Amino acid sequence: MQLNQIITQVIDVSKEAGQFIRQERKTFDPDKIEYKGLNDLVSYVDKTAEELIVKGLELILPEAGFITEEKTQNRAGERYNWIIDPLDGTTNFIHGLPTFSVSIALQDYDELVLGVVYEVNQDECFYAHKGAPAYLNGKEIKVSKIPTVAQSLLATGFPYYDFTKQDAYLKMFAELMRNCHGIRRIGSAAVDLAYTACGRFESFYEYNLNAWDIAAGIVIVKQAGGHVVNFSGGNEVINTRELLATNGNITAEMLDYIAKYFN
Repeated sequence: MQLNQIITQVIDVSKEAGQFIRQERKTFDPDKIEYKGLNDLVSYVDKTAEELIVKGLELILPEAGFITEEKTQNRAGERYNWIIDPLDGTTNFIHGLPTFSVSIALQDYDELVLGVVYEVNQDECFYAHKGAPAYLNGKEIKVSKIPTVAQSLLATGFPYYDFTKQDAYLKMFAELMRNCHGIRRIGSAAVDLAYTACGRFESFYEYNLNAWDIAAGIVIVKQAGGHVVNFSGGNEVINTRELLATNGNITAEMLDYIAKYFN
């Protein structure tokens, strides 16, 4: 399997889905939303985009299985599995906020080896695969060189259905807010990770994330020279559902903040 050949095809699939999402946004009727759970929204746009993505990826790697957010296809592959979020930032999309993305990753056994995040409104495609640099629209990207949290712009996501750690989260948020350049909450974890990879953020942290939210972004951050760990500093992120992505320079400092409130 040649990842450098596959990724160009995956980019095309992501942009095809993005074009569909962009067109539907113009005439989308908010009355057509559905609820999967508390504050967990979905629409026909998510489902149709996912079907388009699955159809395209089946042609690229027929033996691969699928782990998808909207469950339009969820067969397990023996070795390869695509991990797909067809519309990361559904709530933004529904409310007309222009930040949402298509996220596609490829898993080889338990290793994430390829990731594409296509930010639809800015027409920015972030991508990387194992053994190669990370790119944004064909230009190589790297994480920032900022050395301290005090000089950093951070990103996070707020709890929207599981509030068991809300108090600890808000206390940490308050302390960080006083000790950095600012904290942003964009509403798409895939975009947060992509922006960390290209140096717009120095770090992104969040908990209760699903594999499809972060799998592609993890690959891109790592290939751009960054770190991705859980809240204890370990490498297992998907199963712990805790993620800290950084430029590498502020990992230890961010873990110190997290340890005060989460460990």
